[in-house]
Amino acid sequence: MRPYILAESNWKSIKEQNTEVAVLTWGATEAHNFHLPYATDNFQIEAITAEAAKKAWNAGAKVLVLPNIPFGVNTGQTEVELCINLYPTTQLAILNDVVEVLNRMGIHKLLLLNGHGGNNFKGLLREVGARYPKMLLVTTNFFQTVDRKQFFEETGDHADEMETSLMLHLRPDLVLPLEEAGTGEEKRSRLTAIKEGWAWSERKWHLVSDDTGIGNPKKASEEKGEKFFRAVTQQVANLLIEMDKIKNEDRYEN
Repeated sequence: MRPYILAESNWKSIKEQNTEVAVLTWGATEAHNFHLPYATDNFQIEAITAEAAKKAWNAGAKVLVLPNIPFGVNTGQTEVELCINLYPTTQLAILNDVVEVLNRMGIHKLLLLNGHGGNNFKGLLREVGARYPKMLLVTTNFFQTVDRKQFFEETGDHADEMETSLMLHLRPDLVLPLEEAGTGEEKRSRLTAIKEGWAWSERKWHLVSDDTGIGNPKKASEEKGEKFFRAVTQQVANLLIEMDKIKNEDRYEN
């Protein structure tokens, strides 16, 4: 039993345990090119969070990791087989209910750690935060915690070199040989504003990619994944340690 993982804990220990920071991870169930499993985002975010929580716990932080939410916003993948979608309004309802429980239990700090690019929690946390003003609500995407250029050669954001390397490190048994993977070529928008980056439109996956990937995974390796994993988990652990120590009413510098 890892005492910082709620799913592995029992009431005998939990009712005596003083939790300062709860961690909720949110992934997705979706196609990841031809070579990675549908639950790639879930495997990654759960492993990263467990390791980060372990590091924070060993440093004295009173953290507790909640069970992962395995479905994310996949409104752009409606034409791709069995990409399971939650609407943002559904996410809001789930998030509100979880925060209500934490608030009632006197756990007033939550890190919402995201593992899926289609999830966007800022607006949701604004609404939930207004309902529960005692809560310190923090969110980040694991893939933005460190500079990926230090670890990977190819750019991308889905089933790319980064995700493939991570999965080669975490679950190599679920990764098909890289020669079976597509190249992850992305078809660019015809709209100038979107190409220049100052306008946005949701990508329609069946139109933008022939293999559901964005980014070439061919240069992925287990070694790259391990180095990235160590760096990301240390960054997240540092955040948890700081959140553990801070007082919610004194969260800003003078």
